[in-house]
Amino acid sequence: MEFDFTEEQKALRKELKEFAKRELPPDWKGGGYAEEYCDDEGWAVAQQISKKLAAKGWLTMAWPKEYGGMSASHTDYLTYREEMAYNMVPGTDMGVGGVSWIGQSLILFGTEEQKKRHLPGIAAGETYWCTGYSEPEAGSDLAALKCRAVRKGDEYIINGQKVWTSVAHRASWCWLAVRTDPDAPRHKGISLLLVDLKTPGVTVNPLLNLAGLPENCEVFCDDAHIPADCLVGEENQGWRYIMTALAFERTAGIEHLGRNRRMVDELVKYTKETKRNGKPLSEDPVVRHKLAELAIECQVGRLMCYNIAWMEDKGLIPGYEASMAKNFCAELGQRLSNSGLGIMGLYGQLEASPRAPIRGMVHTAYLFSVGDTIGAGTSEINRTVIATRGLGLPRE
Repeated sequence: MEFDFTEEQKALRKELKEFAKRELPPDWKGGGYAEEYCDDEGWAVAQQISKKLAAKGWLTMAWPKEYGGMSASHTDYLTYREEMAYNMVPGTDMGVGGVSWIGQSLILFGTEEQKKRHLPGIAAGETYWCTGYSEPEAGSDLAALKCRAVRKGDEYIINGQKVWTSVAHRASWCWLAVRTDPDAPRHKGISLLLVDLKTPGVTVNPLLNLAGLPENCEVFCDDAHIPADCLVGEENQGWRYIMTALAFERTAGIEHLGRNRRMVDELVKYTKETKRNGKPLSEDPVVRHKLAELAIECQVGRLMCYNIAWMEDKGLIPGYEASMAKNFCAELGQRLSNSGLGIMGLYGQLEASPRAPIRGMVHTAYLFSVGDTIGAGTSEINRTVIATRGLGLPRE
């Protein structure tokens, strides 16, 4: 089996690196998480870069050409995503998931009118999206959602609350899960709506995350009237569309992996340049062993992610494999940031800044990586997927 990349893919990777070096501000302090959506300066950079990525054709490169893509292979697309994450380039997914799972799900399940209305804006780097799944009493048990949509004539009237809706305060539209039949079995009465967040009755309230930044939001719907043609697919069949979108979302392991690889490289450089007791930290056998262990884990995660792309290029549908990669890479981020704090000591606690050692990357990762093991399904939920769908184990 050939594990190397083609010459075209190597050239693409080189071009992506050059793009990042050229387009990112020299004092860019983003750590590759969602910080770019949290302050106005970072948000402006994200918007500018989104449009430049779109002009290159990279933003939606894996989409079919008729929807603004390049019909690129999934391996090419994964290469793009990995390099953007490694180089901490913002604005690569049109909010949270606009390209990688909302757009791809619309291509599969949306009406032609919905595709014409929404896909061009995403492909052009102009329309940002958020995903409205979780509620105060429905997170891992997503089928417990209560946000209600009632069909009246050519409208749906929505009432309810969503929470932990990432970057909703920057988004234009929401991919919203609602209950349309409260009398149906839990998984059977759910529908998906495309909701304009400027609709009267929709209120977005940003929440502070562990880093003290407004990354996640509450979204309230109070008699919000939505056109009925915003329904995705069939009414009460939304669970199937959510599961498909989640499978796309869980390929985000490659973003976790790209950031992890960058942090390992930065820590290696830091230990070579930093002395303790008169010797470089890199000569400490404990530090060397830990960094070697983490570098190996990065390569394991990378192979998991590229195996998923290989499956997709062969026409196979990854299921539990995506959960495996997502869990491994997200949990690696927590192990890595904890190790980074141990290696750097008090310097590792400095906030993101061009003047902080490795720009405060470890501090940012330590605070954001907790959420990485929750979004797109908690580690526990993904382990259930791996156990039941991968190993064939019974649920009880």
